[in-house]
Amino acid sequence: MSFIGSIDPNSDAVSCKHGPSECLGNIILLCAAKEYPDVKMWLGFANCMISDYPHIPERDLVESCSMEHGIDFSKLNSCISDEGEGIGLLRSSMVRSQENNVTKSCTVRLADEVRCIRDGGKWYDCPGGSSVQELVGDVNELYDERNSWVIVR
Repeated sequence: MSFIGSIDPNSDAVSCKHGPSECLGNIILLCAAKEYPDVKMWLGFANCMISDYPHIPERDLVESCSMEHGIDFSKLNSCISDEGEGIGLLRSSMVRSQENNVTKSCTVRLADEVRCIRDGGKWYDCPGGSSVQELVGDVNELYDERNSWVIVR
């Protein structure tokens, strides 16, 4: 999970396309991923938040999604407000996006390459197709390739 935005090279300041509330929402998601590295936990939490995106970063939504996915709200809140840890995660995320030439949200990357881009409600640059089945198929294929065992006798 990586976010796009602008980084001020002379300070810790960052800006997001849709303003400070978007930046805070991104920080919340990054803190969840940091505090709960098991993808099933933070991704479930992220999906819960994103499914009600107009209400990000409202406390009620964050607490509800935290409770639903076994995320300790106080641990999450500590990361968000702990002396710049959350903003540092966001800056690193934005740098990673810039290093990978990601300028559109949502850019799906697979095996260090752009797999598909969704912008303006449309998918494009999707050489393997843009349906859920095609995207999941490519993820499963890559997983199988990277987790296959070679038995030498």
